[in-house]
Amino acid sequence: MKLWQKHSTLHPDMEKFTAGRDREFDLWLAPWDVIGSLAHVIMLGETGLLTPEETRQLVNGLRGIYQQMERGEFVLEAGVEDVHSQVELMLTRQLGEVGKKIHTGRSRNDQVLTDIRLFVRYEIQQVVQRVVQLAELLLERAERHKDVIIPGYTHSQPAMPSSFGLWFSAWAESLVDDLIMLEAAWRIINKNPLGSAAGYGTSFPLNRRRTTELLGFDNLNYNVVYAQMGRGKTERVMAVALAQVAATLARLSADVILFVNPQFGLLRLPDALTTGSSIMPHKKNPDGFELVRAYANRLQALPNTVALVCANLMSGYHRDYQILKEELFPAFRQLEACLNITHLMLSQIEIMTDLSGRNCPDELFSVEEVNRRVMKGVPFRDAYQQVKDELAAGTFKPDRTVAHTHEGSAGNLCLPEIRRMMEEVLSHFDFAKAGQAVEHLLKRY
Repeated sequence: MKLWQKHSTLHPDMEKFTAGRDREFDLWLAPWDVIGSLAHVIMLGETGLLTPEETRQLVNGLRGIYQQMERGEFVLEAGVEDVHSQVELMLTRQLGEVGKKIHTGRSRNDQVLTDIRLFVRYEIQQVVQRVVQLAELLLERAERHKDVIIPGYTHSQPAMPSSFGLWFSAWAESLVDDLIMLEAAWRIINKNPLGSAAGYGTSFPLNRRRTTELLGFDNLNYNVVYAQMGRGKTERVMAVALAQVAATLARLSADVILFVNPQFGLLRLPDALTTGSSIMPHKKNPDGFELVRAYANRLQALPNTVALVCANLMSGYHRDYQILKEELFPAFRQLEACLNITHLMLSQIEIMTDLSGRNCPDELFSVEEVNRRVMKGVPFRDAYQQVKDELAAGTFKPDRTVAHTHEGSAGNLCLPEIRRMMEEVLSHFDFAKAGQAVEHLLKRY
């Protein structure tokens, strides 16, 4: 069944090529296709384009299909092109001519775009929840280990004293900024394109504000041409937001991979979270973090992939957009898996507290000693030269205490401030509004 079918038959090779993996990824959109259709049908009824009885039948039919999806019974039948065709076919079988009226005032263009917006909006919520869980763990571990001194590195060489509190909370604050990127994606995506039809509107007297309300969108895409230009842009802004989270995970993983190396000896993973070797009995490999690094680095390429698929396209719909689903949709699962396993590994990682000697040699405290002498009145350049000479002569014996007090330093981590920033960003996501709208459509109408 093809809603666009011509009188002639499409060549089988052309049909296979143009279908691609669309049927596979349409199943990801299936529940959201029903949700969008429920809002559309209710609006059609309220504007008089459907009778009350037709509206009731279609709403009940759509709810029944949604329940099949929840039970795992929904499938795309052989010969049915996409999820939209399957839903319409099922309604027509059940309701006869009434089922054919569901597409009134819609094109598959705005239907697909609405489905994707609803799907992506839900996936943002899942990613945000996992990011917050990881950030909370990092802040908790920062507080617990704030007094454990570790080397800080520049140029991959020991540079100055740091602390596990400073290290853990750095990644937490990075995730807060990543949440801001997710918020930007949410604000762009959480707008209603439904009613833009094929990109040029329709002569039917639709009420687009009503479907915006029913679907829990913050606003609508007013211009119907721009609404259709949201295809590609939706995927691109989402890809950028996911890539930002991935960048944090990749860099965090790189640190841990070094820190668990016995030659660094700052962290230790339990045996249950490492792998071994077929010939080296002693090996405890940090495969989890290595794979997080690899997956996260691959995710950082996603914005470029999406941008190139959409490069140089004029306004209006293009079939090019179809392949964006197979690029973006799996990315959510990959990032969520990375966030989950990172949380697991960091929750069980062991902190090495005896880091004197090789890990924190005297020279690590050279800057502290320079600053200590400056505080006693020695000009900075003179204090610097004194310490440099003592290091060269092998006579440098510093005070190994660290007394940083300014905001964001080892002695003043500002963890409550980081948490407040995170809570402020979270307040901009109206997840409850979106969730209540979906629940309302499925239960109350």
